[in-house]
Amino acid sequence: MTVPTRTPAVGTAQPQPHDQAAGDGARRAARALTSAVTVLTVGGARPHGTTVSAVVAISRTPLLLGVCLRPTSTFADRLRDTPLFSVNVLGAAQERLARRFADPERPDGEAQFAGMSVTPDPLTGAPLLADCVAHLACSVVRRHHIGDHDLLVAEAVAGDSPGGDPLVSFATRLHRGLHRTDDDPDPWER
Repeated sequence: MTVPTRTPAVGTAQPQPHDQAAGDGARRAARALTSAVTVLTVGGARPHGTTVSAVVAISRTPLLLGVCLRPTSTFADRLRDTPLFSVNVLGAAQERLARRFADPERPDGEAQFAGMSVTPDPLTGAPLLADCVAHLACSVVRRHHIGDHDLLVAEAVAGDSPGGDPLVSFATRLHRGLHRTDDDPDPWER
């Protein structure tokens, strides 16, 4: 006689013991998640920027973004002083900026932006980097500690999108631009 098994409802599965090989496979597979490369900036007396590829739109109304940061990062610390920051979506030719703001040895404060063309975001006061494919002005509405990162939920209160080819992160490497496969309209515009 075969005994039927029941599949637990979504969200009710019991945690299984950690399988190192499965975890390694999952980490390798997660590297295939392609994302825009961005530099988050915060203004004030000590402006700061940091490169991240963990920014995602999570709601359309209101327009909410999810941003993942190490809780010990300087940027996460600066957001404890102000809830306002800007997202600079880098263009295909801005790999140098991505690497600069990812360098743990970069200078602090305004020196990070030396020699760069920047303007202050009129809403956040954060430096906006020139020649980006898009900018967003954001205000943190929630902060959650999840795993080894903080997940910030931020409302995008303003932005602009001059356009161009983005710099993207795929398989732990930077890639220049995207090639469209069709002319479908933007699903966010529907």
